[in-house]
Amino acid sequence: MKITTEQIRAVLADRSLADKPFLHGGLAHGEVHALAARLFRDLREEPAEPVCLAAGQKPLMATALAAAMAGGPPLLLPFSPTLPALERLRRAVPFSRMITDDPGLALPGVSALSVAICEEKIPPLPTSCDPLRELLRIFTGGTTASPQLWSKTGANLFGEALFLCRHYKITAEDRILATVPPHHIYGLLFSVLLPLVSGASVIDRTPSFPAEIAETVRACRPTILVAVPAHYRSLMHQPLPGDSLRLAFSSAGMLGERENSAFSTHNHLGITEVFGSTETGGIGERNRFGQQEHFTAFPIVNHKVHHGRLAVRSPFISPDLPVDEEGFFHTADRVEPCPDNGFIFTGRSDNITKVGGKRVDLDEIRALILRQPEVSDCLLVALPEEGGRGHRIGGLVQGRGIVSSVLYQRLRDTLSPHAVPKILKIVDRIPVRQNGKYDRQAAIALLSPCS
Repeated sequence: MKITTEQIRAVLADRSLADKPFLHGGLAHGEVHALAARLFRDLREEPAEPVCLAAGQKPLMATALAAAMAGGPPLLLPFSPTLPALERLRRAVPFSRMITDDPGLALPGVSALSVAICEEKIPPLPTSCDPLRELLRIFTGGTTASPQLWSKTGANLFGEALFLCRHYKITAEDRILATVPPHHIYGLLFSVLLPLVSGASVIDRTPSFPAEIAETVRACRPTILVAVPAHYRSLMHQPLPGDSLRLAFSSAGMLGERENSAFSTHNHLGITEVFGSTETGGIGERNRFGQQEHFTAFPIVNHKVHHGRLAVRSPFISPDLPVDEEGFFHTADRVEPCPDNGFIFTGRSDNITKVGGKRVDLDEIRALILRQPEVSDCLLVALPEEGGRGHRIGGLVQGRGIVSSVLYQRLRDTLSPHAVPKILKIVDRIPVRQNGKYDRQAAIALLSPCS
């Protein structure tokens, strides 16, 4: 399923869906294109240096992406539309212009661009764009390492959105509800770019608590739910009202078997898990409700297993990534090959640490803890020993009726002594970031001796 330059250009030129709502109950697709044309004109009046996109509203983000795709300057996407995130981003990549919908985001020496509908006649967006040109640099939050910037081309992002649209048969009749904010790559793809290329509408809410999600489903009747494992975990005892949903997606981490089974049983709908990362884009999928225990690579993605690690060749991977002579990027994901273009994810090579000079796989220990019936979630981290010599394992464990002494004894009965976590703290809720990933810094703080 190849996505061509002509197909990407056709998205900018298409006016057949102009009257369809982009925002459920709000702005139409034609209005988004008109706003993008005005922003394109304003952006072209200044030097072509990158412009920061510090917006929280999905129509404004769609407007900025369409203007950049048409030939405007590349965009910088912070990991959060907050002043600390903007200041960290500006230290990495200086910028003097910012597109924002928050008047409180003011930085010295940075001019804020506003976009509003007006009566002035402005030429439509040009369609002779170059999809191979840099469109966006995404600044990750550094939940597992230092923050990084990843470049994405128009072909990377618009091409992936068009692929998702065709692969999952997304149409203008669909309504998308996302529980992950649009300044993260997963939310950006599914709640901004996917509506933009498909003509679907998106709901202008980002609920995260189970009652909020259920109420939004009841009130807006979405056909597509885009959520993360932490939110599916919170929905284990919360069936969603109505029968409007036809697709449910999960990404930004591995979805546990129990939350997957609970959601599918309550709602008679399987969850499509999308495997990938910011830098690689989507790689593959599985739906365990459909008896798919392993991931299957997308038909547009080539993959191979090299020394136990997944390598991918894809039109979605960042041009910043190093590739081998065949064009494959070698990820840190440990996998086992399966028939029919499939693979089983077994963990991350960067989740292996040394304790007392011996290798320890944190994913294997976490899987053992999660098998305990009282445990609903677990996060393990490698904590440096005093003096910087080696590591010790610490962890947060979430659940009901957990007895620490019993849990420790079960681990001692199964694991080698060096692999038993030195610190396990029982918590009501493991901290997560807005994108649904674990907040490792907050977890480390909870595991510190002073907490």
